[in-house]
Amino acid sequence: MTIDDPARPDTAEAAVTPDTAEAPVTPDPAAGSGGSQGTWSALRPLVLRLHFYAGVLIAPFLLIAAASGLLYALSFQAEKIVYAHELEVPVGDGVLPLSQQVHAATKVNPNGTVTAVWPSAEDGATTRVLMADPDVEEGTSLAVFVDPYTAEVRGQLPSYGSSGALPLRTWIDGLHRDLHLGDLGRNYSELAASWLWVIALGGLLLWIGRRRKNRRSLFVPERGPKSRRRTLSWHGTVGLWAVAGLVALSATGLTWSRYAGENIGAVQDQLGGATPAVSATLEGAAAGGSSEHAGHGTGHEAPTAKGPDVGIDAVVEAARAKGIEGRMSVVLPAEGRGYVVKETDTQFPVHLDSVAVNPADGTVMDELRFADYPVLAQLTRFGIDMHMGVTFGLVNQLALAALALALILLIVWGYRMWWLRRPGRPVARGAWRKIPPTMLLPLLAATALVGWFVPMLGLSLVAFLLVDLALSLVTRVRARSEGSRTA
Repeated sequence: MTIDDPARPDTAEAAVTPDTAEAPVTPDPAAGSGGSQGTWSALRPLVLRLHFYAGVLIAPFLLIAAASGLLYALSFQAEKIVYAHELEVPVGDGVLPLSQQVHAATKVNPNGTVTAVWPSAEDGATTRVLMADPDVEEGTSLAVFVDPYTAEVRGQLPSYGSSGALPLRTWIDGLHRDLHLGDLGRNYSELAASWLWVIALGGLLLWIGRRRKNRRSLFVPERGPKSRRRTLSWHGTVGLWAVAGLVALSATGLTWSRYAGENIGAVQDQLGGATPAVSATLEGAAAGGSSEHAGHGTGHEAPTAKGPDVGIDAVVEAARAKGIEGRMSVVLPAEGRGYVVKETDTQFPVHLDSVAVNPADGTVMDELRFADYPVLAQLTRFGIDMHMGVTFGLVNQLALAALALALILLIVWGYRMWWLRRPGRPVARGAWRKIPPTMLLPLLAATALVGWFVPMLGLSLVAFLLVDLALSLVTRVRARSEGSRTA
């Protein structure tokens, strides 16, 4: 994406030609003393150059992320159509005991080990019995779908993570996250997320700082014949309307990233914002916490608990007596641990309370309410679920689809402007020398800090600088050789 306007006679870019691209930039005495206008005059060439390079070189990664993100946003509704037989049943007269439904699932798959059960949460919805099965890939459970009214097994499908994504959404999610290339592929999505907020905010500054005849052109694209000016107008106005959402997607996407995600998690823990978990350790057993896997999720471990067990029906009744209701997950006990019954309704207002139940007598050992989460953990939960398109259901998914489509259009428009102005010259090198030292030093310090905290951003920025210096050196060598020939 590029937002620039070489047609403006007052911009630094307007004076750039192939012969003068390497000319030293003369500092503007008014740049540091003209208030906000002087500050922006000094910063604009640098922001424009960064926006140009990042837009041209990072946009391909953003385009892949946006296209796969658009597919992911639409996959929720697609799953309901593709897997309607497994997910939906005719409403019956009454729901059978949960234990009977689980028994029906184990009969069709005796080699699997039940790890968790998701009871039917609404009329006409199946119960999902999750199993550890050697025939499904690591980190994935086998979901057996059971009719809660008749105990008929409707089918079996791999199920991924706490969100319960089925094969269609799981495949699209893997494409969006790592292009199905594993850890190597995660670098692409982290690079895109690392630069998205920089490009979006840089474009916002350039668009707001651009001179215009009226304020309406700030928010509404211009009409008229197809031209670079009209393309710029659409690029700027759509970017303005989408910038908040794009920055939010960038921030939440970085929480899943490989390198920046570790730094974000460490800071969150230091600030006391780690997501708490209900304690399900039985008395006399070795202490151990249960983990709440946020985001795209992981598979369940097979339980190995032995001893007296009141059964899943009594456990669910005990949990409901403590206010656990609606959409829920019942995690079966492992050795030394009890049942964990969790609400899983992430739509606003969220219901994510949980309890631990002793399998021997059905007593509730521990309770955890979402209202008791640290504020930072609550905000993280909201951000992750909004990024995944579940907080506001269909509205959330349509908003994500609109953002993804807007980003695709911004990239296309950006490349079109670059093509129309080919060879696509950025502003002259040395723009940073126009920035007063009192502003430049804090800017460099902030850039170094952000580059360290978001490593893919920092490394790629260094790569940009090295490429820019190399091009500058080549240009100067050519200029000197041409000068010696004409002498």
